[in-house]
Amino acid sequence: MIRFDDVSFGYNDKGGTVQHISFTLKKACITAIIGANGAGKSTVSKLMRGLIRPSSGRVFLEEQDMAGMKVSQLAARIGFLFQNPDRQICKNTVREELLFSLQFTVPDRDRQAACCEEVLAALCLNPDDDPMVLSRGERQRVAMATAMVHKPELLILDEPTTGLDYRECTEIMDYVRSLNRNGTTVAMVCHDMEIVQDYADEVLVMSAGRLIASGSTAAVFRNREILDAASLLPPQIVDLSLRLGEGYENISDVDGMAKAIAGKGAKA
Repeated sequence: MIRFDDVSFGYNDKGGTVQHISFTLKKACITAIIGANGAGKSTVSKLMRGLIRPSSGRVFLEEQDMAGMKVSQLAARIGFLFQNPDRQICKNTVREELLFSLQFTVPDRDRQAACCEEVLAALCLNPDDDPMVLSRGERQRVAMATAMVHKPELLILDEPTTGLDYRECTEIMDYVRSLNRNGTTVAMVCHDMEIVQDYADEVLVMSAGRLIASGSTAAVFRNREILDAASLLPPQIVDLSLRLGEGYENISDVDGMAKAIAGKGAKA
């Protein structure tokens, strides 16, 4: 879906924020971009969307160089959630916010209305609310709705669960997964390794502006050397399974751990 070919970028020409990055974002997968603060994750997400251009190297969207694509072409195919929802909210009601986003990507008014109603219901949003008087978590859900309302081919999320409680996180990520199962490719910057474990198929691991590893979520989370290099801790269940050792190595959820412990007890 997206291919980075030796991409580097630096703000204000002051060094390399990201340096010589190459990877391919698999189509129809959920890929998490992980790493410590300042690793370059958000910069990579903006390069994916075309919000910033590489200082060197090239970014391709399905083998088309994004440098030659119009902003309108990118907007129609890619949805983007900023880390701060206030950067993309500008209307007086939630419904107006969604329709404002749709008018640039969905020309048919009946389809605009249908898309709007679907996302309002899925994310439990009141269409008449003023977004700017909502809580931080509620504004995050509104911003998320504007990014996904036109069902883009590629959905890029920069910290999608910031400011949300567990129930809100689950509701949003379950909807993201439903879009993915219907063909939307998802890339998300995420600091919550439990969310990454539960939802991501693949991970890209960043450290100090460089891509230091990529692969399946399960394989990366079981590689202590990679996690240590990126200053990351694995999800709790994965960490416990690694500590327990033989017979527990491939366990990644609570049910699996319970069954493994019960099996060990039965053998004893």
